[in-house]
Amino acid sequence: MPEISRFLGIVIFMYFDEHNPPHFHVKYNEHAAVVNIRTLNVSDGYLPAKVRGLVEEWAELHKQELLEMWETKEFHKIQPLV
Repeated sequence: MPEISRFLGIVIFMYFDEHNPPHFHVKYNEHAAVVNIRTLNVSDGYLPAKVRGLVEEWAELHKQELLEMWETKEFHKIQPLV
């Protein structure tokens, strides 16, 4: 499971052989969630509201890049939220 970004204690991952819809995984302390790339909705798990907002902000900035990674399976690091 490649780590694609890390910021403010938030870690973002994508798995190689995952099911649709396009999504990424988030870990923050004891919390974990799955976020749909197209809608930015949490489809599984839980994130505190502040963390969810930061993840949504980051994902909105990198949505096209995330979708391309999902389609090509060519994973790379993405700039963290600063």
